[in-house]
Amino acid sequence: MNRNDQVVMVDCKSLRIGMFVELDVGWMAHPFPTGSFKISSSRQIDTIQGLGQDQVRVNTAKSDPDPSQAIAVAAPVLDAVARERAQERAQAAQREATVRKQRAEQLASQQRSLVACERRFGEAVRQYRKTLELIPSQPKAAAEHCHGLVTGFVGEMLMEGESAIRLLTEAAGDKSSMHPVNVTVVSLLLGKAMGLQESELVELGMAAFLHDVGKAQLPDRVRWLEENFSTAEYKLYQEHVAQSVQVGRAMDLPKGALMAIAQHHELADGSGFPLRAKGETMVVGARILALVNRYDNLCNPTRPAAAMTPHESLSLIFAQLKTRFDSKALSAFIRMMGVYPPGSVVQLIDERYAMVVSVNSSRPLKPRVIVHESGVSKHEALILDLEHTPQIGIRRSLKPAGLPSAAMDFLAPRQRVSYFYERLVDSQMGALA
Repeated sequence: MNRNDQVVMVDCKSLRIGMFVELDVGWMAHPFPTGSFKISSSRQIDTIQGLGQDQVRVNTAKSDPDPSQAIAVAAPVLDAVARERAQERAQAAQREATVRKQRAEQLASQQRSLVACERRFGEAVRQYRKTLELIPSQPKAAAEHCHGLVTGFVGEMLMEGESAIRLLTEAAGDKSSMHPVNVTVVSLLLGKAMGLQESELVELGMAAFLHDVGKAQLPDRVRWLEENFSTAEYKLYQEHVAQSVQVGRAMDLPKGALMAIAQHHELADGSGFPLRAKGETMVVGARILALVNRYDNLCNPTRPAAAMTPHESLSLIFAQLKTRFDSKALSAFIRMMGVYPPGSVVQLIDERYAMVVSVNSSRPLKPRVIVHESGVSKHEALILDLEHTPQIGIRRSLKPAGLPSAAMDFLAPRQRVSYFYERLVDSQMGALA
């Protein structure tokens, strides 16, 4: 390269530190040791500018790169990086907003379904009370009233599509009216799972709805079985079966319903009452009713302190009491309710706590759960359908008392477990991970 291509004339006002200058004045006319050198300070620039020359010769090959040029070159790159990062932040915010919106929509859908289920459960409780009011004076009108309600339930359950067992919130009402509705709903779902025909389901529903009507004839103190009953009190308690059958006859109930009511406290091993009938002599409706009645009484005893969680109740029946119940009914019940029935408090494999809120009988090992997450409000609670989140499972069930206080407040486990059925639609089948 020609040396002249490396030397340029630069205005003295544009000098900067790092330029290699070649002064065109004699060595006596400047104070520098040599006439050619690299500027290292602003004082040297002031001295050169004081020599009276407008321009000086600068050797660009020996000069340091101009920082301003480097900045000018880097600026577009930095701008592009900044734009890319800003775009990434915007996309992340959009994704988060989408997830939050989906969660809110899913929770709103769940809430609408819950409200509808609770409204229908409450209406069934009111219809039960109305039935009790009609029985003394108009037993056959009461039977027609009851038949209409049960037929409606059966018709809906037999429609195409899937039904799920839905956990309700802490429902208001007394055990005497909530228990028969609970037992009716679960018995009908179990009867459907066992393949009962429509007419059989209607008889089962009538029996379940009316199995305890005879208790109205008993003193209050013996209407619900207690462990500390005396022999006389226990015998008096047992009379509610005969009283219920008597009421059923006055209502002109079908034979299948009367038999199920008469046998709803009989057990497969012959240890039940009042006749100690064994499994093979029990009608199918009674086998179903005996199991569901016991399950509900374990979950919802007279004394709340004695209540078992749904998971504990099912585990107790299977581990210690299974010889007392029909094996086909029990197997179908476990398949339908799942290992963790609605109302069970669980810990997921990722350590989060959750509560089972719904079980689809066709996929009992994959319930729907509401999850406690730190920093998430209840109105944005995450609902997982474990059918659609195979990477997440249930590690264990636990008593509500075993929950950390924050999870306890968030999940608010039910003291009284009530169920209803809900129709599943496509929008309810998915869930967010």
